[in-house]
This record gives sequence, structure tokens and C-alpha cells, in this order.
Amino acid sequence: MIKQYSKNITLKHLFIDGRKQIGLQFYADGVIQALLKELPYPKWSDKYGMAYIANKKENLDAIFKKFRGIAWINCNHFFPNRPVSQNNKPIGVDWFRKRTLRPGYRPCPEEYLTKLELKKYALSTAKTYISCFEPFLNFYKDVELTKLDENDIRNYLKHLVQAGKSNSYLNQAVNSIKFYYEVVLEMPNRFYAIERPRKEHKLPKVLSSEEVRKMIGSTSNIKHRCIVSLLYSAGLRRSELLHLKVSDIDSDRMLVRVDDSKGKRDRFTLLSEYTLKELRNYWLAYRPKVYLFEGATGGRYSAESVLKIVRRSATKSNIKKTVTPHMLRHSFATHLLESGTDLRYIQTLLGHSSSKTTEIYTHVAVQQYRNIVNPLDCVI
Repeated sequence: MIKQYSKNITLKHLFIDGRKQIGLQFYADGVIQALLKELPYPKWSDKYGMAYIANKKENLDAIFKKFRGIAWINCNHFFPNRPVSQNNKPIGVDWFRKRTLRPGYRPCPEEYLTKLELKKYALSTAKTYISCFEPFLNFYKDVELTKLDENDIRNYLKHLVQAGKSNSYLNQAVNSIKFYYEVVLEMPNRFYAIERPRKEHKLPKVLSSEEVRKMIGSTSNIKHRCIVSLLYSAGLRRSELLHLKVSDIDSDRMLVRVDDSKGKRDRFTLLSEYTLKELRNYWLAYRPKVYLFEGATGGRYSAESVLKIVRRSATKSNIKKTVTPHMLRHSFATHLLESGTDLRYIQTLLGHSSSKTTEIYTHVAVQQYRNIVNPLDCVI
């Protein structure tokens, strides 16, 4: 039987007078206060409203030993709980190390770059973190980072809001800052009270089936046609398309294997008969060696080239919308839903970890509205 404790102590990371401290937060209790005095050199912080002792392994051990059987020690705010990914490919951030900096510019600390590498963060995530953290560094160019507190972070976020930054950028900025203090300095949840902007709920933009058909039909280059067809018919992200290999096309089971996609999940998605026929013609013409789509000199095809192909196809089809590769993925999901495919299958095909992400397509699927009689038509 698990023992129920009536007394609780929450450990927090504090940084006081340039030194790491262990904060002990608890409701006023005579027993806890008496035992606290027996810990090594305890002090009180009016600023944080809690007692603290030096952040040392032996002091942490002393806390657990002193309160064993007396109080529950809550470590949720103290110990890191995010696992290191075992599957991410090593990233290269040497570009940030080797670039030429303008005079007076404060670059990302080396320990920040190293931690991104050791944690095996995706290159796109690493770039986002660095590009968001460096403006913060230079906003407080002459201040030691360990001297900053939550109010300083709020002032910086206020500056970003006044500069017209999007909610997405604000969230990325918070993530990059928390990464430094909580992961690099190993002080989890130091800025746990920092407010984030309210999450925006925007509907995905989709194409009609006829618009997709026109885009594919207007693309004369076989390679470009296969790219547009696969983005739509398999519901692929642009990065997933670029990482496909010839062996990922399973013509026997009519499936496309997607390895190491967003969230580090592998999955299978649909392969259309039309796309398979086009891919066979493409392979005979181009003979790709490693990746399904390769550049003129070999190696993976560029993301910018895919974007240009999609937009050129949309322009030729006289589509007035600004079409992106991801819009084809949205259209794939929406058209499946309109045709009666179960939302759970669509979630699996898209590689969403949560059904809530997939449910957004119920708001743009129009088939369900076509059988609804408008009340105005009933009275006129």
C-alpha cells in the first residue's frame, strides 16, 4: 500500500547571487520548519517566498534523507523528464560557429549549440531555437544571463508583441529561452510561470478535387508531375517527400513507407495506381540512385525546388490561391473525410499523434453541409 503524506515539499531551481540553489516550497508547518533548520546552511528568499540551500548533490541527498517518511518531495519542477531521442540523426550547427559576426553581436553560447547536438534535435528545430534565442541575447547584450528573472523575460516578450511578432514566433522564443535555462543549465521549469500567447485556431486551406486534377494535368515534366501527385495522393509533408527513397515505394501492397517523420514516427500511407504508373515512367527516365527525387548533381532534391514546382503548377492551372506543398496534404485529408473515410484512418495516414490534430479537417470538409437545407430556402 502506498503511503499517503499530509506534508509536501516542492523542489525548485533558483539562481541567487550568481549561484545555483535548491528552493524548498511548502505550506507553513512546524515539523518541516524544524527539520529544515537541520539542513546545511538553509536561508530564506523574500523574492521567491521560499527557503533554499546550495545546489549540491550531497545537499539534495540530505533533503530526501531528512524528510523520508515525513513529507512527500515533489520533484516535477526540479528533475528533467524529457528523454533524449535515440533515433534523430546528428545535426550540424557548425555554420553558426563559423559564420562571420558583426561587431558587438552576442552569439549563441557554445554550450547551447553543444546541447542541441547531444540531444540530437532536428536541424530545423535547432535553427529555430538559435535564431530565436540570439535576438533575446542581444536584447540583454550587456547583462549576464544568470542575472535575468521572469520579469526580464516578460519585458522581452512585450517587446516582441510591440514589434508585431506572430503568436507562433512568441512561442518559439519562449521555447528557445526555456531550453537554455532548463536544459543547458539543467534548471527545469525555472520560468514555469511565463505566460504564452493564446493559441490560434486557423482552418487549413484546401484545394478542390478539380483544382488538384488541373495542377497534375498542367505539369508536363514527368518528375514534377510525380512530385505534385505524391504530395497529394500520399498526404506527404514536403520534408517527407524529399527523404523518400526508391525502396520506400511498395508497389505490392500499394503503400508508401515514411521513415522518421515529424515526431520521429514511421508510418505507411497510400500509393495511388496513377502515381505508381507515373513513378515507373519517371524511374526509367531519371534512374535515381539513393533518393526518389534527386538534384541534377545527385543528392536530395531541394525544398525550394518543390515549392516552385507546386506554385508553377497552380499558376498554369489558373488557380488564384497561393498554393503550397502543405496545402496538397490538407486537401488529401479533407477529400478523404468527404468521401467517408474514418477519421482514425486519416490520422494514421497523416502520422498525427493526436486525433485532435486531425479533427480540424471536419471544419473544412463541405460534403456534410450539402444535405443541410438553408432556412432561407424554406421560407421563400
